Parts: sequence; structure tokens; C-alpha cells
Amino acid sequence: MSDKNVILTTGIYNMIKDHIRRKKVTKQEEELLLLELKHANQVYRRDLPEDVVTVNRRVKIKDHTENKEKEFMFVATTKTNNKKGKLSILCDVAVATIGRQVGDVINWPFKDGERKLEILQVETI
Repeated sequence: MSDKNVILTTGIYNMIKDHIRRKKVTKQEEELLLLELKHANQVYRRDLPEDVVTVNRRVKIKDHTENKEKEFMFVATTKTNNKKGKLSILCDVAVATIGRQVGDVINWPFKDGERKLEILQVETI
């Protein structure tokens, strides 16, 4: 969890709320997400800064827990293609980093344990 508020479009905000309501996250994740949503800055898509993690963006993340850098493309759940590295915006790592900006470092309770992630780069795809 970072001390900055997440920045989300209303569509993404509603999608995360729905994801929580459907119990697709752990109890610990649910508590963090609800807290983030409570303080989130909701903006129009055109006003979303280019360095914010959201749908249709390529994101480079450093996992400090494993000391590895990974690149992800987060897309709408209907456009997922694992072979091409296109992951659902509702996959674990996307939910953990959505609304965050380049430079943010967060600790997140993944199902296999807490990990420390840093957002290195975000670009529109």
C-alpha cells in the first residue's frame, strides 16, 4: 500500500468494486482495495495521466521480493491473450497496481505471500 491516492477512471473504479463484490479477492486484498477506492481520485479517461497503470497499458514492474523485473500488458478481460502477454486488468498483479503511477512502491498481499512491487514504466499500447 502506498500513501498516495490511486487515480482511476470511473469505469475501472466500478469494475474493481464489482470484482470485490463477487469475492474474487482475498479478505486482506478486499480491505486494501476498499480503502484505496474510498480515497481514489476518479477522472475521465482523457484526464488520466499517461504514467498511471490502467487498461490498455504496458507496465514494467520490479518485484523487489524476487528481485526481478517483469513486463505486463493489461487489457480488458475479453481481450486476454496469455501467449501474447496480454493479461486481464483483473488479474492479481493488475489489481495490485491499478491506479498507481511510475515510481510508486507498494506492498501487496498476494495469495502466495506479500510482495513489494515498484512501478518502473507505463506506456499506452
